Amino acid sequence: MRSGSANSNREYREDLSTRARVRDSAIDLFARHGFRTSVRAIAEAADVSPGLILHHFDSKEGLRRSCDDHVLRTIRALKEKSVLRGSAQQMLMDMAAVDDRAPLVGYALRSLQSGGDLARSFIDHFVADAEEWIAEGVAAGTIIPSRNEKARARFLTIQGFGALMLDLTLNPPKDSSDFAGMIKGYIDRMGLPTAELYTEGLMTDRSMLDAYLMYVTDPPGDQAS
Repeated sequence: MRSGSANSNREYREDLSTRARVRDSAIDLFARHGFRTSVRAIAEAADVSPGLILHHFDSKEGLRRSCDDHVLRTIRALKEKSVLRGSAQQMLMDMAAVDDRAPLVGYALRSLQSGGDLARSFIDHFVADAEEWIAEGVAAGTIIPSRNEKARARFLTIQGFGALMLDLTLNPPKDSSDFAGMIKGYIDRMGLPTAELYTEGLMTDRSMLDAYLMYVTDPPGDQAS
């Protein structure tokens, strides 16, 4: 009985190890080559048969869901550490600079490009994060209050990641696995105009805002005036 139980436990651990190896290989290949990567290519990278992947994950879609869950869970855990507090782009660059985390960043960027549940969960998590640090800034007097704090947090998050994704599309890297270099290049190109816009503003008066508030239905309170 004990021998049978020990064998079962060993087989279970080996099963989990195989699943993790396949998942990690898939994350790396999806990050570098996109989600059209074949099951056969993933099987070769993980040194298993395509049939074993289907045995563990049922389908390529099942494997993708497992990758999604792992990447989001890992990024959430890393974001809870104070060393990663700050802008989303800086956090991603810090992660991408660590060899074993770089594929997670590439996978997240691919997911943002393709949409889907992970992209929505990823953005929603960063929006919630943005609401917190913006509220801290408003309370400290370093950030101007908004008429709609939640909407502003979502706008800043989507604008930030949208600009990042478009910049990477227009400036494709020579090395598709250099995720830290991709994000650093974006910061080098966009850092100054972003800082200027956030600190000095763009327009010299509020006529555009007044025109908007005049024509929208049920305009929000003018708490930022």
